[in-house]
Amino acid sequence: MALISKDKGLPGKKIQENTPGISRPGPGVSDFLAGESNAFVGNLKPHLPQELVGGVIPHIPGTEEEAVWNAASQACATEKVHYCYSIDEGRIWYLACPSSSLASNPDSWCPLASALPGNSEYWDRETVYLYEQEGLASALRWDPETGRMQVFLGASRTILPRVQSMDANFVSINHEVAEIVPWRNRTLQTEKLSRATVRMLVLSGVTVTIIAAVILLFSYVSVNMIQRDLARVQEDSQRASEQLMLNAFNAMQSDTIRHMVRVQEILDLLARYDSTLVKYEIKNGQVTWEALVPPAFVETVRQRLGATVPADNAKADDGRIRVQGKR
Repeated sequence: MALISKDKGLPGKKIQENTPGISRPGPGVSDFLAGESNAFVGNLKPHLPQELVGGVIPHIPGTEEEAVWNAASQACATEKVHYCYSIDEGRIWYLACPSSSLASNPDSWCPLASALPGNSEYWDRETVYLYEQEGLASALRWDPETGRMQVFLGASRTILPRVQSMDANFVSINHEVAEIVPWRNRTLQTEKLSRATVRMLVLSGVTVTIIAAVILLFSYVSVNMIQRDLARVQEDSQRASEQLMLNAFNAMQSDTIRHMVRVQEILDLLARYDSTLVKYEIKNGQVTWEALVPPAFVETVRQRLGATVPADNAKADDGRIRVQGKR
């Protein structure tokens, strides 16, 4: 059985007084969002609560806070608890105490938490970790038979002799070199997140209001300060309107009806002389038509319709002569 003083994992090394801790907690994102980063207390004081419990629960990723809070609430018989924990070998090791036990020491931490598996003062489970403060002593050990974590807390004159009677090595925790493990409180965290949400909503609303005011001011200046040539705008609008009406009128004009009437006139005349209209073509504004006329009526059709007989005097299979007309 031996008592070992530990400094950064080196047994027997002398510890200097007023040595700053290895690390100090700093404000988180929620503190900045809530605007409370300046009020954050990072230099926590060591304190042993009058009521301290510890235990181990299975580790389910993503549910650490909920699992530790449930276990601590049941162990302390109240939902208002402060707790801290570490994760090692697939399990969560935690310490907890009722929030009321920290009434006189709100900005404090428990040095025994630095000996939880995975933290800075932890060696192994065969070692007993001791911390003494103002006549109050605490010890953290693992039962060699069951492997369960045990927490001893009480007056130094009763706890130290009891613990030192155990057949194990001992480590005395020095809070000046141990990494600080701050307490957690679910209610305080929820309220902090609520304040951060409200603050972000207010800032967002103010930002949107300022942007809207700037846009309205710019619009007002544009309407009242920028000179506009209304006469020129009116003239251009009138010219565009007239051009549009002219284009629409031209688009509505068509020679279809006139040519349909002309075709009907030719068909009526040719029908009297047993003739057939075989072609009526309009190309570049020039109308050309052809018809098959019996030889006896060729002269009559030529006079009535102004047709001509081609030079080759082409005839159809039935003996009719092809005549052409232009206009």
